[in-house]
Amino acid sequence: MDKSQLQLAGLSVAILAVNGFEQAEMTDPRKALDEAGAKTTLISMNHGQVQGFHHDQPADKFDVQMTLEEAEPKDFDAVLLPGGVMNADQIRMSSHAQKFVQAMDREGKPVAVICHGSWLLVSAGLAQGRKLTSWPSLQDDLRNAGAQWVDDQVVVDRNWVSSRKPADIPAFNRELLKLIASRAQAHA
Repeated sequence: MDKSQLQLAGLSVAILAVNGFEQAEMTDPRKALDEAGAKTTLISMNHGQVQGFHHDQPADKFDVQMTLEEAEPKDFDAVLLPGGVMNADQIRMSSHAQKFVQAMDREGKPVAVICHGSWLLVSAGLAQGRKLTSWPSLQDDLRNAGAQWVDDQVVVDRNWVSSRKPADIPAFNRELLKLIASRAQAHA
């Protein structure tokens, strides 16, 4: 599928993040989605702003457009889960975030996850029987949750696309756009 086929106009992508997310894992995929015509919505626990990080150093702040309580999975075509240890550790405990990803997965909508973001999928009870990659330190968590963990740059498993780290973002973005475009074409 070439870039001309990856027009995502009219599609809406939820981005779930709280303070401490790995900034590049949100901003780079968001830019790719926006450039392809998708509408992205940054969703967090509270209104205001969320703090991005470059590894363990504070980076930029971003305006939250909707809270997890307000967000309705039916209003979105896909969800992006950036990593960052602090972000992933906090958001995985949110029942609203868990219910959101459960609903997205139940509908077969694309779930894009990178680095530590897969902790939310574990806590939501979705990892069983799935194949994915993540930051290497999560491999035991994922395997213990019944997932098949692999150390690959990017993994596509049905409606999921996963990557390990910021260096994988170009491959992640390519597969993310293809996955969303192919699902949109199948439901057109």
